[in-house]
Amino acid sequence: MIELKSSYILDLSPLFATVLILMENPSKKVYRKSGVVLERLPSTQFRVQLDDGGEIIAHLAGKLRMYRIKVLEGDRVTIEMTPYDEKRGRIVYRGK
Repeated sequence: MIELKSSYILDLSPLFATVLILMENPSKKVYRKSGVVLERLPSTQFRVQLDDGGEIIAHLAGKLRMYRIKVLEGDRVTIEMTPYDEKRGRIVYRGK
């Protein structure tokens, strides 16, 4: 484990790198993972294949909806997930 700042911890594992972000309240833990969009679903939801092999359903974050960022199949995205539900997440960044 490498401590970057007081609010970021980077875990360098051999299979994938997971960034654990500790918000203002340390009891709220959010995991960020990256993946590829497999399928578009209704209501701005997407089926995403994660880099570690898992598959989840993710919805668009509010800023992406507000600025009308289009997410298509095959796009690389960054997902925020909570430790409570490993099958759902929120798309917070769209790569190319």
